[in-house]
Amino acid sequence: MSGAYTTLKELVNLRFVVRDLALFNHKNARSLLAGTGHSPFKGRGIDFEEVRAYQHGDDIRSIDWRVTARRMKPHTKLFREERERPVMLLLDQSSSLFFGSRLNFKSVTVAEVGAMIAWATLQNNDRIGGLIFSQNTISEVRPKRSKKTLLHLLNQLEQHNQNLKPNNPPGSLDENYLCKSLRHARRVCHPGTSLFIISDFSQMNDEAFRHISRLSQKCELVAVHVSDPLEAELPRPGRYDITNGMHRKTIDTHSRHARQRYHQDFQDNLDALKQQFTGLRVPFIELSADKNTAEQMKTSFAVRRKST
Repeated sequence: MSGAYTTLKELVNLRFVVRDLALFNHKNARSLLAGTGHSPFKGRGIDFEEVRAYQHGDDIRSIDWRVTARRMKPHTKLFREERERPVMLLLDQSSSLFFGSRLNFKSVTVAEVGAMIAWATLQNNDRIGGLIFSQNTISEVRPKRSKKTLLHLLNQLEQHNQNLKPNNPPGSLDENYLCKSLRHARRVCHPGTSLFIISDFSQMNDEAFRHISRLSQKCELVAVHVSDPLEAELPRPGRYDITNGMHRKTIDTHSRHARQRYHQDFQDNLDALKQQFTGLRVPFIELSADKNTAEQMKTSFAVRRKST
């Protein structure tokens, strides 16, 4: 797959390449009741199952006082540990992602990453949902362990991707759309959720990091940064016409100093971004839109798994 846009068919076909994708940390369970999700949950993560007569050693906080009063004998509630891990995707399909110089547009790489994580999640018997956002809209799909839900998520992702145009109007200057999406994620992500944020993070500011800090206190976060080589390095010396679909400019890259400064600015911004995520103990994975997404994912998550 490559190009400026993706399709539902292409996103569905990614299910065949995720079987060896080491997305989740399979740590030793601390409970005999542990389910298929091995991530360290930060919430209770249990569901009510039944009521039975109280037995010595039962937690008195679980006594069902209504049943006890009705039957004149102590009864306690039994719970079973939740067997599916809720996984949420926060997928950026804003205009800053509608750019690419070689293989994919960044927006396509984001879509491919999201689809691969979604398929891997379902294959791991976990619940999958997501928030897909642009400058002006947020689409929410609540997490369920359902292929129908996954396909609905991919359909919404395709629509957002196809709606990207060169002349899309910019977002409102008084509303940071990444902050808005992170604020929405804080409302809908329950404790114990695994949240993958996939973006170029061009809208990051202090408020956005405050939201991420709060999310990291109740969720297991992973940040996936998508960039294009042309953002890091200017082309070889020459004069180039560039356009955003509405305006056209000519850039001159003959100056070695300008090329070095351009690269250094990108690297400084990237290093600052990584440092802030590292300070919050949020894994930071770097992907490039000019390389095969599946191969990058397998390599990056294999490295992450070994380091945890």
